[in-house]
Formats: sequence, C-alpha cells, structure tokens
Amino acid sequence: MKISFECADKINGLLTMTIEPADYQEKVEKKLKDYRKRAQVPGFRPGNAPMGLIKKQYGAAVKVDEVNQLMGKALYDYIHENKIQMLGDPMPSKDKQVPQDLNSDGDLTFVFDIAVAPEFKAELTADDHIPFYTIEVSDDLIDRQIEMLRNQNGEMTEAESYAGGNDTINGDLRQLDAEGNTLEGGITVDSALVMPSYIKDEEQKKIFDGCKPGDILTFNPRKAYQNDSELAGLLKLDKEQVADITSDFSFQVKTINHYQAAELNQALFDKVLGEGTVTNEQDFRKKIAEEIASSLSGNSKLRFLIDLRKHMEEKIGELQFPEALLKRIMQETSKDKDKEVDDKEFENTIKALKWHLIKEQLAAAQQIQVTDDEVRQTAESDIRAQFAQYGMGNVPDELVEKYAQEQMQKEEYRNRCVDRSVDYKLTDALLKVVTLDQKTISLDEFNKMMEEK
Repeated sequence: MKISFECADKINGLLTMTIEPADYQEKVEKKLKDYRKRAQVPGFRPGNAPMGLIKKQYGAAVKVDEVNQLMGKALYDYIHENKIQMLGDPMPSKDKQVPQDLNSDGDLTFVFDIAVAPEFKAELTADDHIPFYTIEVSDDLIDRQIEMLRNQNGEMTEAESYAGGNDTINGDLRQLDAEGNTLEGGITVDSALVMPSYIKDEEQKKIFDGCKPGDILTFNPRKAYQNDSELAGLLKLDKEQVADITSDFSFQVKTINHYQAAELNQALFDKVLGEGTVTNEQDFRKKIAEEIASSLSGNSKLRFLIDLRKHMEEKIGELQFPEALLKRIMQETSKDKDKEVDDKEFENTIKALKWHLIKEQLAAAQQIQVTDDEVRQTAESDIRAQFAQYGMGNVPDELVEKYAQEQMQKEEYRNRCVDRSVDYKLTDALLKVVTLDQKTISLDEFNKMMEEK
C-alpha cells in the first residue's frame, strides 16, 4: 500500500491511497473459502461447490468489503500517525478521483479531499487580563430565595373569600343572551377554574374581588383573556370553536382555594436542607447564603469562560478555513443532502469550530483530561439542577443516579456532559494562569450583563 499527502495551501489537503492486491488478497481468499464451506449451491453437496462459482457469486462483494475496511483503517491510522488535524470526515475527491474497476486484479487508487485545521498558537499567561465577576450575596437575595422556597413548599387551602394573589376559583359557567339570561343551548362548563390574577383586563379582574362561595358573577371571558388559546382552555373547547364567542357568562362560585406559602419553621428547614441540618432561622439563612454563593460561583465561572473566549478570539485573530470543503462535508452529513448550507448556519459553525480548536490547545497545555467518574458527576449535577427548578431540592441520591445513568445512554447527552466536564476543569485551571480583574456586582447587574453578551 502507498499513501501520500499534500497540502499546498495548508488547509485543503489531498490524500492519495494506492491499494495493491497483496494488501487484501489473502483475506479475500480466506473469506471465500469460509463462504464455500457454508454455501448451499444446487447440484453440489455443502462445501463442495467449485471455487470458481463461489468467486463468481461472492468475489466482488467480498473484495469491496475487505478493501473498504482496509482503506478506512489505513486512512485514519495515517492521519493519526502523521498528526494531521482533520476537520470532519475525508471526502472522495471531486477533481482527482477516477472510477476504479473492482473486478480487475490491478491496483486500486483512491483520492480524498481532507479539510485541515489552520495552524495557530493559543497561549495564555499572567500577562492576559480577564474580568472576573463576583456576585454579591445580599440580604435581599437571601430573602428572595427563602420566599421562593416558601412558595415552592406551600399548599392549597380552602378560603372563605377571594383575596387575590394566586387564589383560584372553581365554579360553573353559563353562557348568557343579550338580555342577561341563560342562553338556551348555550355553552355550559361545570367546575371551570379561574385564576383572576391571570386576567389581563383590569375591569374584568375586579369583578372577582371579595367573592364568596355561592356568589353568582357576570363577566366576559373574551374581554378577560383576549387570547383564543386561554379562552378555549377555560371553556373546554377547541381553539377554532371560540373565535366568534363574545358574549357574557354567569359564573357561580363553588369553592375558593388559597395558596398558602410554607411557614418559616423547622418543617421547612428539614424539607429544604434535610432533617436536623439547622434548627433556627439564623442558621437557615446562613445555609441558604452558602448555597446561593456556591450557585453564583458557577455563574461567575461561566461568565469568565465567555470573556476568555472573546479575549482569545481577538488575540488569535482571523483564521482561514477550507470553506468550500467544509460546506460540502456539512451538506453530505445533513438530513437533506440536496439543500445548500445556510450562510448564517455556516458562519455559526465556523465560530464554534474556531473556539473548539482554541480550547483544544488550551486544554492540552493544561493537560486537561476527564474521567468517566467526572462525566457522571456532571450528569448528576445537571439532573439535580433540573429537579431544583421544580422545587425539589432534596432528591435522594439513588434517584439522581438512576436518572443520570438513563440519560448517559444517549450519545448526544453524554458528549455534552464530556464537553462540560472539560469546560469545568479548564476554567479552574485557567483561573490560576491569567490575571483576574476582580469586580463585585449585584445579581441584577450580572443578569443584565448576561442578556447583553
């Protein structure tokens, strides 16, 4: 076998591979002999069919299979051994590849277009200044977090009257005619659920102020909601059925449910932090402050990585990529191979690719490697964060581990966890390399900055 590689412009490579019969013939013959032993050919006992007949039936397919396997392994071995930084997969050359006769006993020559990464050097030292934002854990932030925890762990109680907020009202709806009487054959909804705080129109919202079970109110759902989807949900109809509904409805109040936030007591402390972790409000606030600080530390590191990326992209400057070949690779690997690559999509791909190459060099310089255990921990942290969004902050470890294991079976999810694990370790390493321009800001200021990034 002969392999040659040329890359005149540094980014568009051409790899030529010549496979000789001696490279594959022995394996082809062995496989054909195995076929002969198993072949069921009419007129011959198993294993006694003429080899010439076996070759005629299976020879070309076996040869193609062996050549493809040999070519694939040799190609990637050559790229690895010669440290060619390839982008995407090799593509059969449009200009250089000529048809090959697989039925002949001669040499086979294959030519591939190779997209090669541009050459550059990504380095960081103490001379590189990167901003680092520490988010202040203020009393107001602790109060807001505790209020959220109280609301998440509250419960519904039946109330004597509607007092606003997140109270919900259950009642029976009846469509009215122009005179205000129940419309014969009109829309009726038993046990309709209304949350007045969601009503857009202030006049309609006031109708429910102070109402009690047994009261009969008159309101206009169309004015109250002004949205066909919300109106359809209230009237339990399809969206298309409510387009022309503008009439008033009577609403007989049956029950009023008041959402009561959890008391700031031992029961809440135990539910949020675990039984007996704290026994008074002062220690509870300290623990909440620590959790907030830990969470916000992750936000600060995320912002650091964003600013680091911007700094490195500006420091490296423009890079030349084999754009035509990369577009061809993207088109060939897309679901719709006949659709041209969108310019905006390609621009975003190049930006992501540039950062990927920069990050690879930075990770290599810091000798960053991630273990299976670290990837698993990233997945479990992700699962815990998802539970926390629904107010479930004290989920048993075994449940988190179970969900993480299930998600890790998905290749795309696992790759994402690997990438994030690398980001975490790389960030921690680079925080010790560069010079940090420390700044303390409020959470609101930080969030505004993130929205503007």
